[in-house]
Amino acid sequence: MEEQLMKIGQIAAFFNVSVKAIRIYEKKGIIVPAKIDPDTGYRYYTADQVQKLAALLELKLLGFSLSEIKNILSEGANNSDLLDALVKKRMVWQDAIAAAENKIDAIDKIIDRIKTSKGSTKLQELTDEQRAWLLSRMVCVEDLHGQNVLSEALWL
Repeated sequence: MEEQLMKIGQIAAFFNVSVKAIRIYEKKGIIVPAKIDPDTGYRYYTADQVQKLAALLELKLLGFSLSEIKNILSEGANNSDLLDALVKKRMVWQDAIAAAENKIDAIDKIIDRIKTSKGSTKLQELTDEQRAWLLSRMVCVEDLHGQNVLSEALWL
């Protein structure tokens, strides 16, 4: 019994991705069509390849790069490789959450300083020099890039 093949447009529509994206996955060697019609250039995929595309899209949503996905979905990869990759990606997301929480804390401190400052609550009523002085006292920026951005914003 011959295996049912699906056209690239069919699986693109099913997964709500572009045909161009699937061709990029093909170019990267992640998902290779089972058959390409030499006359029309139509690409055909098997059910296994459709499942592989589903896995690719899930991993992409989790933040994996295409090269990471290629390694995970390669023929030699096993469950241990997948678990290692997932644990590493989880750590990356935990670090991102911690960094975001630090930024939220810094914003909360700035908000508190602004609320409790004795300066004018309407910054537009202050002179440029007063506004720069007040903002520099309220905002505590720890990194050099942030200081440069703040400095540019104050003097625009």
